[in-house]
Amino acid sequence: QVQLAESGGGSVQPGGSLRLSCAVSKSSTGYYCMGWFRQAPGKERQGIATIDYYGTTTYADSMKDRFDITQDNGQETLYLQMNNLKSEDTAMYYCAAAQTLRCLGGYSAGRIPAQFPYWGQGTQVTVSS
Repeated sequence: QVQLAESGGGSVQPGGSLRLSCAVSKSSTGYYCMGWFRQAPGKERQGIATIDYYGTTTYADSMKDRFDITQDNGQETLYLQMNNLKSEDTAMYYCAAAQTLRCLGGYSAGRIPAQFPYWGQGTQVTVSS
């Protein structure tokens, strides 16, 4: 079992930055593909980026220039640095995990969110002037 808890969301003006954190609690050791996702009202959940145990990252094409996913050793905390935020970045942001060594196939960049069985409750990010 994996429990995830996001923090760091809030309101920011366009052009601003935020750093989201996700605390990861695991009942057993293992290797995980960790990811960040977001969901805006009325839209489907969207993958932003993933990182595997070895630190290999993948990004959705539209996210790679302004978003940066990192993790600490042991995958106990996941981070998402978001820069030059835009109004269209307003959404609920979620971290997720799947017990797999590499983020390949549908795990890559979170292309298939349904492949991730563990989710946090989300943290709201609002970008507005």
